[in-house]
Amino acid sequence: MPEGDILRRTAARLDQALTGTVLVRAELRWPTAAEVDLVGLTVLGTRAYGKHLLTRFDDGRSLHTHLRMEGSWAIARTGSSAAQARGPWVRVVLGAETWTAIGERIGMLDVTRTRDEHTVLGHLGPDLLAPDFVEAGLTEALARLATRAQSPVAEVLLDQRVAAGIGTIYAAESLYAHRLWPWTPAGDVNDPRALLLTARTLMARSVRATLPTATGDTARGRTTLVHGRLRLPCRRCGTPIAVGRAGAPGTDRPIFYCPVCQAR
Repeated sequence: MPEGDILRRTAARLDQALTGTVLVRAELRWPTAAEVDLVGLTVLGTRAYGKHLLTRFDDGRSLHTHLRMEGSWAIARTGSSAAQARGPWVRVVLGAETWTAIGERIGMLDVTRTRDEHTVLGHLGPDLLAPDFVEAGLTEALARLATRAQSPVAEVLLDQRVAAGIGTIYAAESLYAHRLWPWTPAGDVNDPRALLLTARTLMARSVRATLPTATGDTARGRTTLVHGRLRLPCRRCGTPIAVGRAGAPGTDRPIFYCPVCQAR
């Protein structure tokens, strides 16, 4: 599932392509929003919150989208073959004079009043990549984490109700950085503040390492130490990287770790 850094980059691409432009084409291929007409509206901007996107318009409405596991946004030059957006998985088309944004395999879509955005985001914890997270969001995230003291720390990091934006990559990488066994009870973590700030630092570094353009080209700039490296040698000790599961059966997620550096 795309994590907070990818959503920040996606929001930047949508901003660059559409902010300040008037929509000449708008298609919401979604059962509950198919009749919504956005043509003629000016795009005010797109904001990322955790793993969610909010595209705001000048009539006081917002388009809320979530990519879930497979969703993505692409930018194509208006009038090009790609901008025709004929694919079977296209769910959103927002076209302006120069650029057209195409959302494929979108997992969640709502149109709501901008002042009511809290109705779709209110259950989430603080956005880990928000500019004021350290000053305003960190205390709230730590308080939410404390309510899950008996749960495995990897599972708590993945809980968007604690802090929004962390997925399997940054949960694994942050736990590795602190040499924490992923199934340590969250209440036994000596410095949860440092753990959350490490996740924030790693995600922010990924955002900075990427240079978005209107055409969607990027320099990804991401490497991992444990995530996705099953059976490859640990970069610290050489032990083969292992993988376990975090979360309840049916919704559990893979967590990669080093059995020696992150011993129980």
